Amino acid sequence: MANKDEIIKMAKEAILEFDGEMAEEAAQEGLKAGVNPVAIIEAFTSAMGEVGVDFEAGKLFLPHVLAASEAMNAGIKILKPEMEKNKSQIESKGKVVIGSIEGDIHSIGKDIVASMLGIAGYDVIDLGRDVPIKTFVEAVKEHKPAIIGTSALMTTTMVNQIQIEEQLKAAGLRGTVKTMIGGAPCTQDWADKIGADIYGESATDAVTKVKAATGA
Repeated sequence: MANKDEIIKMAKEAILEFDGEMAEEAAQEGLKAGVNPVAIIEAFTSAMGEVGVDFEAGKLFLPHVLAASEAMNAGIKILKPEMEKNKSQIESKGKVVIGSIEGDIHSIGKDIVASMLGIAGYDVIDLGRDVPIKTFVEAVKEHKPAIIGTSALMTTTMVNQIQIEEQLKAAGLRGTVKTMIGGAPCTQDWADKIGADIYGESATDAVTKVKAATGA
């Protein structure tokens, strides 16, 4: 049986090689060896971060990013039942609705933030990518989250983050939820300009700020 270090290494390699079967194998081996699922997911997200850096540098392209994301999701699917079991013993720190904004099919950053928030003990409702504004508003009505987060990877789609603010106000919901934005073209200035409560510069920064905002 593989030891923890070997399993963590395999988990990282699976993402860097876009290999869903290897990710599943790393997850299964990890569970058999009694490795904390969180450690395996952190290995996945660490490798996903490397993929993101290479993508930004032009060394990898969108199909690579999507393949890496699919590999990570395949591994996480194996770990989820065990994590749900553990989660039921821990009180949730609150709900967070998250998704890539309408018109944006990029999900790498959003996937990493969603995974890390789940690891941190939040109940994450991931709406996916290219999510219509009205779906975010409906999700706030339905789930009553503490925070709603939108990711935009293009300047052409980040303008839709203004619509989130406007439509939440129009629905009388803006005062019930904090808004968070993130993604490559987003900045603190942009968050201030549109009235968003939180700007997540990176996945780690987003989780830190969500913890501060929810008092967790």
